[in-house]
Amino acid sequence: MSTEIIAIVVSSAGVVVTVGVALFAGLAWVVRRIDAVESKLTTRIDAVEDKLVERIDAMGRELTEVKVSVARWEGPRPRLILGG
Repeated sequence: MSTEIIAIVVSSAGVVVTVGVALFAGLAWVVRRIDAVESKLTTRIDAVEDKLVERIDAMGRELTEVKVSVARWEGPRPRLILGG
C-alpha cells in the first residue's frame, strides 16, 4: 500500500469518527433539552391542575348552596293526600 492510500483511509476514518461524535453530542444535547422542557411542563401542568381542582371544588360548594336556597324557596314537598 502506498502512503497516499493509507492517508486517504486514515483521513476517511477520522471523518467518520468526527461525524459520529458530532451526532452523538447533538443527540445528547437534544435529550437534555427535552428533559428540561418536560420538567418545566410537568411543573406548569401540576400548578394548573391544582388550580382547576380548587375551582371545581368551589363550584361544587356553590352549587350545593344554590340547591339549598332553591329548596327553601320552594318549601317542603307536598304530601300525598289519601282520600278516605
